[in-house]
Amino acid sequence: MLSVKINDFSHTFADGISILQAVRQSGIQLPTLCSDERLKPMGGCRLCVVQVQGWPRPVTACTTPLTDGLEIHTHTPELERDRRTLLKLLAQDYPIESVEQAPEKEFHRYLREYGLVPAAEGVATLARAWDSPQLAHDSSQPTYALGERGYSMRDNSHPYIHVDMAKCVTCLRCVRICDEVQGQFVWQVWDRGDRTSIRPDSGTTLLESSCVSCGACVDTCPTGALEDKSILTHGQPTSWTKTTCPYCGTGCEMQVGVREEPRSHTRQERGSSANAPTLLASVATQPSRIVAVRPEMLAPVNHGHLCVKGRYAFDFVHASDRITEPMLRSRGGEWQTVSWDIALAHVAEQFQRIVARYGPAGIGVLGSARATNEENYLAQKFARVVLGTNNVDCCARVCHAPTAAAMKAMLGTGAATNSFNDIELAQTILVAGSNATENHPIVGARIKQAALRGAHLIVIDPRKIELTKYAECHLQLHPGTNVLLFNALAAAIVEEGLIDADYVSQRVAEVESFDSFIREFSPEVVAERCGVPAKLIRQAARLYATAKPAMCLHGLGMTEHVQGTEGVMCLVNLAILTGNMGRPGSGINPLRGQNNVQGSAQMGCEPGSLTGFVSIAAGKSLFEQVWQVPVPQEPGLNLLKMMDAAQSGTFKALWAIGYDVLLTNANTHTTREAMRNLECVVVQDMFLNETAKEFGTVFLPCASSFEKDGTFMNAERRIQRVREAIAPLGQSKSDADIVCLVAQAMGANTGFTLGSAEEIWNEIRQVWKAVAGISYSRLEAGGLQWPCPTEDHPGTTILHGESFPIGKRAALQRIEHRPTDETVTDEFPFLLSTGRTLYHFNAGTMTLRTPNAVLRPHDLLDMSPTDAARLELIDGAAVTIRSRHGEAMLPLRINSDIPPGELFATFHEPHVFLNHVTSPHRDSVVHAPEYKVTAVQVRKAP
Repeated sequence: MLSVKINDFSHTFADGISILQAVRQSGIQLPTLCSDERLKPMGGCRLCVVQVQGWPRPVTACTTPLTDGLEIHTHTPELERDRRTLLKLLAQDYPIESVEQAPEKEFHRYLREYGLVPAAEGVATLARAWDSPQLAHDSSQPTYALGERGYSMRDNSHPYIHVDMAKCVTCLRCVRICDEVQGQFVWQVWDRGDRTSIRPDSGTTLLESSCVSCGACVDTCPTGALEDKSILTHGQPTSWTKTTCPYCGTGCEMQVGVREEPRSHTRQERGSSANAPTLLASVATQPSRIVAVRPEMLAPVNHGHLCVKGRYAFDFVHASDRITEPMLRSRGGEWQTVSWDIALAHVAEQFQRIVARYGPAGIGVLGSARATNEENYLAQKFARVVLGTNNVDCCARVCHAPTAAAMKAMLGTGAATNSFNDIELAQTILVAGSNATENHPIVGARIKQAALRGAHLIVIDPRKIELTKYAECHLQLHPGTNVLLFNALAAAIVEEGLIDADYVSQRVAEVESFDSFIREFSPEVVAERCGVPAKLIRQAARLYATAKPAMCLHGLGMTEHVQGTEGVMCLVNLAILTGNMGRPGSGINPLRGQNNVQGSAQMGCEPGSLTGFVSIAAGKSLFEQVWQVPVPQEPGLNLLKMMDAAQSGTFKALWAIGYDVLLTNANTHTTREAMRNLECVVVQDMFLNETAKEFGTVFLPCASSFEKDGTFMNAERRIQRVREAIAPLGQSKSDADIVCLVAQAMGANTGFTLGSAEEIWNEIRQVWKAVAGISYSRLEAGGLQWPCPTEDHPGTTILHGESFPIGKRAALQRIEHRPTDETVTDEFPFLLSTGRTLYHFNAGTMTLRTPNAVLRPHDLLDMSPTDAARLELIDGAAVTIRSRHGEAMLPLRINSDIPPGELFATFHEPHVFLNHVTSPHRDSVVHAPEYKVTAVQVRKAP
């Protein structure tokens, strides 16, 4: 501990902090313009200078380490005079009128504190100087001006960010945060001296630059040179709510800014009789609108950073086509708005009819990866308790179910072994089948920064992705050859004696049999078949085995194959062979696709498992004790098996909660054929999705995650709070409320009373002991990682340190390669892989209803320049892709990151409906579809 004096008062601080941090911890505020806790200290603005007794001159507090015995003075008359002079110089070209007209900024506050502008009156209310048509997205060229300080730019081209460099004081925070946090290097310093200016790397507009729209530069800008258009249009938020992002499985925490606008109207007093209403005229209400999102600075996952979706793509909540009233399909096929009472009674009657006629096996429920843990728990409980069936699943089936099955079989737990904070501890990072900077941008940025700091990076992907620019090894394998390649890596490790002998001798089984098996996959033997040179395979194997700790992160490029489960087993083989398990900076870590896909399956939306991923046989006794009803024992159907049963005529009703089955299932025509046989399809969503349009019989409008309470579970097993920022729009209700109301309509009052999210979570804690110690009160201080069995347990950041749930040892698996049936021919000469883009999310239900559609207007088919030239196709041309299963049409993008003979396409737009093309082939263990390999032909569209 360090003992110091600050302004003649004694203080004690921990070692390793700066003077600025110590001053702030003591409760004293120093002005800073170039400082941001997310950035390395710079000392450029010199506003934080302090006087240390005995030192010859003032020093910048942000760059000076605190040492024992210092006597510091922060606000002497001389220091204050110098600060005022510095601020006056910075303000000489600043448009002072904007201090009153624009949102309050740090720089504005300092100008007032030092008497350089008049004290503000009503500063909290934004005068909407920019609330005009010109603020709407405009792709026209920016306005350039040459002022006394040289170049400045006013650029309105970007759909989210307004640029006005006349307000720039060259603090360089935008440049540094883009470099040091996002790693994008968009903002650059041009010229020198009084002609210094900050411009995007395009040299022109921000929209034309390499900007990925994370908004970090806006977040850090202290002057308003960079500002969110939503703030300028709608005004500053009047309240902020901490919650968790509704997009990918990273689990970023955020602050949601809501603005309430008073308006006068007449309303019925709450609780008064509808027949004799008491009217209160001209009562001011506060309809709420989300106007901004900011990163949570202390979040352990995202460390004060967000991506374009998390920060900006929230306008779907207020989309004009959002449905907020229940609807029934009429006999004539038209949707008709009805009351909740009528809708609930209809659903109850239909479900009871189906069960009576076809038995519980004739009906199924799909939980939602966008719903909370509590809501998914209720969904699977409803299926088992009210309907009496284990026919319950979620979209984990089509993404990371292979991961969960592989890791549970080999290690005993089907979830990430480590935490995202291990990225900074790893000496080697292996990224397999994941375009992390697009699909998990915050994790991708952290990987990028780790590589820039010197970590070894291995990328395994058929495409050149952004991370390959930072990788020592890019293993650009042929699609569908994962097992071959990972067996070859294991073979190289065994052949070269690179196994961790101590770890293997204590923690690994089946070593001898694996040794003899794996040598058949020597890199020189399989190199040609997997498309990766043997020398490169051996280089990567040496890195992973010797530059330890080595951490593996993998995505859907590993799982969406006919050998998806077995491919992940091959990854686990590598980790336990090399001792990269149970240690900081190591492990096998799936990057989960949706915000709560980990939680939805873990809550029991899985036909063979109850909450906690415990088998039905093992969990039966405890669950029956808590639920006070028998748990059905008949094997349940997963989503794909539900479709098979529907096609054969034995499955007749489906409740799809937040899941567009028709659009997202592979091989659309088989799903369409199956759903034609259903007699009842209840769709619960915010929008009329493709499933509802074609096959829905009931539509139940649900609330977004911004409109309810609960928890999400991220990819690293972290439980985090979701909090209501605005009330549910219209008559929409939370998924939990809807499930409980349907249960009650079917006569199941016990266990489905309308309680709080916390009450539901407390029931989960009773049935799943691994989260028994995670209470809502503890979550107020931040997320916790399970297992966390007691309330004094800190949570578990790393699994399998001393043993595995299955025992002391994990057994190596001998996995033979089984080629996919999707092979190229003269008729179908390309292999197509499908996936997401940075700007859109899965079925596009949310992001396509935001200005993200400006940043990425269309799904695209990526093709190599060689193939495009051979087919005489030009960039942007409409093309038709056809497989053995169907066809789709979309624009072509010529992309040198794609190898000849291979293609990549995104799948977000309903009018493209890319899954008409994908195949019916499935993973042999859990039946996940093979989205990553489809043989196709391409031709110019007619």
